[in-house]
Amino acid sequence: MVGGAAKTYMVRDGQFDDVDIAITWHPASFNAVDDMRSLANTRIDFTFTGKASHAAGAPELGRSALDSVELMNIGVNYLREHMPDGARVHYAYLDAGGIAPNVVQAKATVRQLIRSPDLQGLQSLVERVRKIADGAALMSGTAVTSKVFSAVSNLIGNRPLSLAMQAEFDALGPVPFDEQDAEFADQIRQTLAREDIADTFQRLAMKPDYDLPLCNFIAPLDRPFMGGMGSTDVGDVSWVVPTVQARVATCAIGTALHTWQQTAQGMAPAAHKGMLHAAKVMAATARAALVDPNLIASAKQALAEHLADYPYSCPIPPETTPPVGDL
Repeated sequence: MVGGAAKTYMVRDGQFDDVDIAITWHPASFNAVDDMRSLANTRIDFTFTGKASHAAGAPELGRSALDSVELMNIGVNYLREHMPDGARVHYAYLDAGGIAPNVVQAKATVRQLIRSPDLQGLQSLVERVRKIADGAALMSGTAVTSKVFSAVSNLIGNRPLSLAMQAEFDALGPVPFDEQDAEFADQIRQTLAREDIADTFQRLAMKPDYDLPLCNFIAPLDRPFMGGMGSTDVGDVSWVVPTVQARVATCAIGTALHTWQQTAQGMAPAAHKGMLHAAKVMAATARAALVDPNLIASAKQALAEHLADYPYSCPIPPETTPPVGDL
């Protein structure tokens, strides 16, 4: 499902209610137990409706929906200066009103992706962005409607499960790549900027090794947080079920997500080895939980203590349905 929020809908509809723990993984260019930090986000489609007119013959009769979108983006841009550290707002035009510049666009839609380090901050930012949309409509003489497309919560960690996974990961060791894997990864590495490679090591609080094609180590669990986060619907699972996640190397170290280099390595033998190794780490962690009931109990207790201070509220409204088939 486009939008990456399928698990949020599953959580909202009670699909994890009978689950004791959740174990997952994410492809990466390094090996580590995830530090379980991510940004909560909401994707909202804002549709502006105006009045069409001839842009040269009768411009005074038109009310431009496209102008409204542009005004909204300007407003959001000024908001960025006053957002908390770590918060982000991105946008994409879904409908710019057509291809004829000599027509005042009567309808236009923009998708705003609003991110925050936590749910409370997200709710505040969403309200501010909505007010900006209202202001843009007021300035341009248009009307605006909005629809939540998807939303996810921030990840919350579970110390007992993270310690258990780290022990199993250390016992298994890093992904067993061979010379052919390293040769292909080295070709990819030569297309990466030094800053790409440095970024990966810096996120692990390690000194960059620009000559290392594939990750041959497992990062320590208690490493400093160096910033930089995305979003995931695993976040909502982690609020209702004790959750742990592995990051397992499947590509040349320094490969950035959502790039052609990532795509080019997706079917390579190294990627499959990383995937199988991730399965072993996950299975070993599950076995550790099955043979030690105290691990599951302590994981549940850790989650309960967090929820006592920060209650969970699903970020997707109850009336919103999964956008299956939508953009």
